[in-house]
This record gives sequence, structure tokens and C-alpha cells, in this order.
Amino acid sequence: MKKITALEVQKKNPNRVNVHLDGEFAFGLARITAVWLKVGDTLSDEKLAALQAEDAREKALQQALLFLSYRARSEKEIRQNLKKHEYPEDAIEYTMTRLRDNRLANDNEFAHAWVENRSTFRPRSRRALTMELRQKGLDEETVKEAVANIDEEALAYETARKRAPRFKSLEWSEFRKKLSEHLARRGFPYSVVTSVVTRIWNETHTEETKYEDEELT
Repeated sequence: MKKITALEVQKKNPNRVNVHLDGEFAFGLARITAVWLKVGDTLSDEKLAALQAEDAREKALQQALLFLSYRARSEKEIRQNLKKHEYPEDAIEYTMTRLRDNRLANDNEFAHAWVENRSTFRPRSRRALTMELRQKGLDEETVKEAVANIDEEALAYETARKRAPRFKSLEWSEFRKKLSEHLARRGFPYSVVTSVVTRIWNETHTEETKYEDEELT
């Protein structure tokens, strides 16, 4: 048994408390974990281990919340971040359960949010988005459902429409080449690229020769 001889709020982090046992610093605890302790308490080895385990869970949860504060994450990303910070497996599992219970970790919602965000700000093809979501650790069913309603033609058109002004002064062959490459880098299939590039050319060059899709080949 060891006796608590001092409890001191940390100067650099007021949310943590330094615990001194038998006159010596032993470890730090989150204030929420240390709230039931007082100077003079005696603690068994089992109780000390339980306090430190509880503290690890609280620290892991706070780390996950910090990680999520920047943007939404998949469960795989959250786990990888906690493992990188060397939290024990039971603390990671506890954290994941808490996050799921509060809908802060939900791969289905994450997948739909990712697709929506990409489609709004950085459009990608269905194939490119599928690869990105797989890299995030999402299962095949979740990925398939998230990308099912993607309108590649519409996304490619908006992407091309925003890019086309840079190429307006170019001749058809160079315009076609550069805009096609731009769309291809975003994973759009050839059939979509040819249709969209022709459409954009015809819309932005109303006084010039009109082209049909097949003339791209």
C-alpha cells in the first residue's frame, strides 16, 4: 500500500494533476480521474494500476477528439493515430466505443461526407473516390453504397467548366489535349472525358467549328 502525500495541479496543463506517493512524484492523472483522490489516501497496487488505466483511456479519448477537431476521420484513421501515440489497446477500444456512441466515429456517415466534400470542392470519378475510401479503411459495402449515386458526367462537366477558361485561346487540338488530361488525372473515364471536352469547347467557342464526340478519337 502506498500513501498519497501530495496532489498538485500541473502548471503547464491545469487539466492534469501530479500524484505524489510516499513523498515522491509517482505519475500524472487527468483531473477528472483524480477528483476522488485526497491526500492521506492509501492505494493498493491494483488501485494504482486501475487509476493509470483509467487515465490512459481519458487521454486517448482527448487525443481522438483533438484529431477529429480538424476534420472527420474514418475509424481506421482514428485507430492509427491512437496507436501512433502508443495508447494501450484497451484504451483504444474504450475510445472507439465512446466515439461510436456519440456518432463521432461512423464509417458510413464519413464515407458520404467524404464523397459530398470531394464532389463540391475537388471532384473525382467514381473509381478515384472508391480508391480513396478504401485507403481510409472502409469496407467494400460501405464504399459501394457511398459512391452509388455519383453523376460522373455532371462532376466532370463542372470540373472542366472551371478549368476551360485557361485554355480558351488554344486551338482545338491543344484545348482537347490539356482539358482531357486535367479530367483524366481526376480519374474520369474516357467516354465521359470525350463527351465533356467536346461540350465545353462547343459552349465556349460559339463562333468556331463545332465538334462531335467521335472526332476526339
